[in-house]
Amino acid sequence: MKEKIVALAGGVGGAKLAYGLAHCKNPENLTVIVNTADDFEHYGLYICPDLDTVCYNLAEISNLNMGWGRGEDSFVTLSECIKYGGPSWFTIGDKDLGIHLERTRRLIAGDLLSDITKTFCEKLNIRSHIIPMTNQKVTTILNTIDMGKLAFQEYFVHQECKPRIKEIWFEGIENAFPCDEIFQTIDKADLIIICPSNPWVSIDPILSLSGLRDAIINKKVIAVSPIIQNKAIKGPAAKMFSELGFLPSACSVAEHYKGLIKGFVFDSIDINEMERINRSGIISFATNTIMKSNQDKVRLAREVINFSRNF
Repeated sequence: MKEKIVALAGGVGGAKLAYGLAHCKNPENLTVIVNTADDFEHYGLYICPDLDTVCYNLAEISNLNMGWGRGEDSFVTLSECIKYGGPSWFTIGDKDLGIHLERTRRLIAGDLLSDITKTFCEKLNIRSHIIPMTNQKVTTILNTIDMGKLAFQEYFVHQECKPRIKEIWFEGIENAFPCDEIFQTIDKADLIIICPSNPWVSIDPILSLSGLRDAIINKKVIAVSPIIQNKAIKGPAAKMFSELGFLPSACSVAEHYKGLIKGFVFDSIDINEMERINRSGIISFATNTIMKSNQDKVRLAREVINFSRNF
């Protein structure tokens, strides 16, 4: 790929498409801006689930069965912690633990998360550019009917997405700014791709950063739907759409990004939604968006890039 591409990503779906984009010829031409609003502290460690999922996928060391975490990991340390009364709801493998320890050590020493991530990418031989959305702390908060206010990982992992939500906001977003290199990278980009990540909790935090939406609104922006047949492949996106008063559908995802995107990619199973999407002024393209294998990831990435050349 000759184009300079910027992808906005979070979660497993975003990481999978990022892998595909990185393997479309020149990975150096890809920059992935990753959600950090679900970062949190656990066992005294600063954990970045979305950043790590993207990095592990691009480094080809992720757990392919779970979609997150390290492949062929062990859990001796976590088992020992649990034996002595530690929390068990968030799984940290022994290999995974190393990156959390080093990230935390450097953050305490005053290093920026973006610089730490750059070092990790170098050590993992990742040739694409992975940038956290901000170096400031932003936390996704879900106001639930059942349990009140919950931070994202508490809702997503500990409570298994069961509480019904009525509101989402990003604590600290008003004091957060995109990492320094983001605006320059966007300015030079030929294409912006919004990955098939959860619009509410993976992409909206990125777009809510000061100046970010304005920076991409006049660029060529394509979004890929994470919803197929009113369901999410992984995660609570469809449940969130329903509880916030929207029909979970490809069309609802397109409407969520209306005014920002020029093109929209969704699954062929939902081809009956194409006319409605096109009527909204968004040009759409239907294909197989399910990414079960690395070949699927690369195929979809190429199709998204080829589709973008119609604009």
